[in-house]
Amino acid sequence: MNPKKLSQQNIRIMAVETSCDETAAAILVDGRKILSNVVATQIDLHAKFGGVFPEMASRQHILTIYPVVEEALNQAHLSLGELDAIAVTRGPGLAGSLVVGMNMAKALALGSGLPLIGINHLEGHLYSAWIQSEMDEPQNPPEFPIIALIVSGGHSTLMVMKDHLQYEFLGSTLDDAAGEAFDKVARLLNLPYPGGPSVQKAAERGNPAAFNFPRSWLEGSWDFSFSGLKTAVLREVHALEGKGIVVPVEDMAASFQTAVVDVLTRKAFLAAEKFNARHIVVAGGVSANRALRKAFTEQNRFVVHIPPLKYCTDNAAMIAAAGYQRFVHGFRDDLNMDVFPNWPLA
Repeated sequence: MNPKKLSQQNIRIMAVETSCDETAAAILVDGRKILSNVVATQIDLHAKFGGVFPEMASRQHILTIYPVVEEALNQAHLSLGELDAIAVTRGPGLAGSLVVGMNMAKALALGSGLPLIGINHLEGHLYSAWIQSEMDEPQNPPEFPIIALIVSGGHSTLMVMKDHLQYEFLGSTLDDAAGEAFDKVARLLNLPYPGGPSVQKAAERGNPAAFNFPRSWLEGSWDFSFSGLKTAVLREVHALEGKGIVVPVEDMAASFQTAVVDVLTRKAFLAAEKFNARHIVVAGGVSANRALRKAFTEQNRFVVHIPPLKYCTDNAAMIAAAGYQRFVHGFRDDLNMDVFPNWPLA
């Protein structure tokens, strides 16, 4: 369904996000202005497992979802009757986690009579670039056509965004996603969970040229591959340990991080040239990485939009931003909507 776009303003969308291990709710006006943004993280609960434990995540969502939604309404000083729609992450994500958010959103929609809109989690990440940070001066939104790079623990995806809600898939990871590679290398280097911030912290004290790790360019393709890089780190660690040499964790982290950043930036810039993109959007959890942000922003060939740090990781504000676009373009879902754990965006 894609009827003619509605010409409405001051639209208030409440969103619920529980795709993994963050329980979140937010309310946005017109897809940009934040009235509330509440996130309850489970990082400490999962740290002892070295990663997200799905059953524990879904149980914690059940315990947390109601107070998170209530707090989002309180912060916005609104009642359900003053909203225009409820948006919710439908997928991709952990099935048990998604169901908790979906059931809460359905209950809100049923009890209030508000329309319900299912949102792709990756689309939410893209629309995080449209959110206006509360403390910053008003900024112009990204301009189409856009090259969109989504980099997270589960995805490394490159696409052309021709207009709102219009995507042309270019490529994705053939094996490990960028964030997954960070997590695995963190474990190899005995760095704490979560791996991404730990590798970044170590890398900032290391020499990025200490190890010449391979870059998988996959010439002629827009796809990514990071398993070879991860394996190269593993072999180097084993080789040093076999010789009784202490692994230079900081240098290795810096060299690994540089290799990832090189591949991501080069692919995005080449795609922007090829498809005559006006702007580039970089989103997802890995877009919080300082080295990646620096590589994209300290160049003057392309205008690059990267969300503020708090909107890079999972949150409901980005789901509300995407929900606004779906709402004004006439998209609605019924109460029979189910979660879609492997839902592709394009």
